[in-house]
Amino acid sequence: MKVGILGSGDVGKSLAKGFTGIGDDVKLGSREGKPGTVPFKDAAKHGELLVLAAPWAAAKNVIDLAGVENFKGKVVIDAINPIKSLAPPELVLGNSDSGGEQIQRWLPGAKVVKAFNTVGQEHMVNPQFPGGPPDMFIAGNDAEAKQLVSRILEKFGWGTIDMGSIESARLCEALCAVWVKHAIATGRRNHAFKMLRK
Repeated sequence: MKVGILGSGDVGKSLAKGFTGIGDDVKLGSREGKPGTVPFKDAAKHGELLVLAAPWAAAKNVIDLAGVENFKGKVVIDAINPIKSLAPPELVLGNSDSGGEQIQRWLPGAKVVKAFNTVGQEHMVNPQFPGGPPDMFIAGNDAEAKQLVSRILEKFGWGTIDMGSIESARLCEALCAVWVKHAIATGRRNHAFKMLRK
């Protein structure tokens, strides 16, 4: 599969490594065309699947630079958290809106799925925890798009909890705040969420 990743920071690089590791053809996009990357528009054109991995403050600009038309009909993984501050963790959007919903509004022709936003980049691919594989909470409006993302998560070593429509991104993004709060309190980033069932 051809994958375009928009954002060349730690998250983008970790996911690019993960997709490359399962045999996908990956182009990593950046604003300036840094070494090993291509412009956002080229990454967006390349990808059958696109991943948004930029900071929230830059998200709209990244989409504009990539060209909204290059997202049409594609599955878009939204790995962004609309974080305003880390200490204490505070979301720009919440309760009645979310970053995932905003991105879906910016990209009405795309199939946005919220994922990869509730764990540090160190554990996004092949997470290893004593309690077994953790779970990734996802949200999106398109059932087939969520099935594709679930298959990717399985290849990356995750279980998947489908939270429902894109409005549930509000809950997924709140989980990010919980993750950040614990990281700050403990000084460690080695934790993830798991849904226990009986």
